[in-house]
Amino acid sequence: MSAGAGRRRVPVRLGIGVVVLAAVGGAGTWLFRDDLFHPFGDARACAGSDLRLPHAIEAGGAPLPADASDIHYLTRNGSVEVTFLSHRMSDYLHRAGVLPEGEDLFDQKHGTKYGDGEDEIALPDGLCGASLRGPAWEYGSTAANGTRVDVVDERSTLYHDAFRRPARAVVTFTS
Repeated sequence: MSAGAGRRRVPVRLGIGVVVLAAVGGAGTWLFRDDLFHPFGDARACAGSDLRLPHAIEAGGAPLPADASDIHYLTRNGSVEVTFLSHRMSDYLHRAGVLPEGEDLFDQKHGTKYGDGEDEIALPDGLCGASLRGPAWEYGSTAANGTRVDVVDERSTLYHDAFRRPARAVVTFTS
């Protein structure tokens, strides 16, 4: 009888060991999920990115606004697309040299309508994150360092001379 009892304990111990290993493996996967499922271990990087961007992303020689949140990027063949939310879009456009100081935000000399109405506007192929909401405005410029910078910003639906608060932007440039 004692020989049968010893045989039953081996499978129970083995079962407990398997459960413990599975729990530790699951906890480790959960703990390091950003490193496992995002390129370069950077939660901001979208699948397919071929270059890791530094923590402080600069587009056209100007860092993203200090309050930028929900940041995602896609790097492909030297081209960079970044999407983020910010309350400081006009300041960013001036610092990046996309919009000259003193100019109206929505002057057709510096940009054009990009989507009408309040519909969602899809992000560029491969760029992850939340979609833009219309209406939007697109700016294009060449920065002082020679980099082409294109910016699409969400406009306010209430005030025709302002951005949403916060506004989502998509910035495209070359690295």
